[in-house]
Amino acid sequence: MSNTPPTTLNARFTKEQRLLTPAAFREVFDAPERKLHQSHLMAFVRTNTHEQPRVGMAITKRKVPTAVARNLIKRQIREQFRIKASSLENKDIVFIVKTSIKGLSNKEIKMEVINIFKKIEKK
Repeated sequence: MSNTPPTTLNARFTKEQRLLTPAAFREVFDAPERKLHQSHLMAFVRTNTHEQPRVGMAITKRKVPTAVARNLIKRQIREQFRIKASSLENKDIVFIVKTSIKGLSNKEIKMEVINIFKKIEKK
């Protein structure tokens, strides 16, 4: 029996799938096609001219004061994006935190991210 993992879809999170420049973020913030809300998270969605979806995160210290919590949110968003990227169209998605996530469990944060990606896939 071989120790190699089964071949699956390439579900990696590459640099080309990230919004990197302030100008790219500004385009999405200035003219979003959709704004998707959850109780603590919000996503701005806009069609891009690239051949793949891209994601960005604007998670501020004011809303999420500890680096550990900010990184947790970012990991959850990246992981769900990595899983769903093949089913998303060429969209730019920027996540922000609307209200403090203090007291939210890891599972609740994950469910909010999953719900936003489900809404993006529906349209």
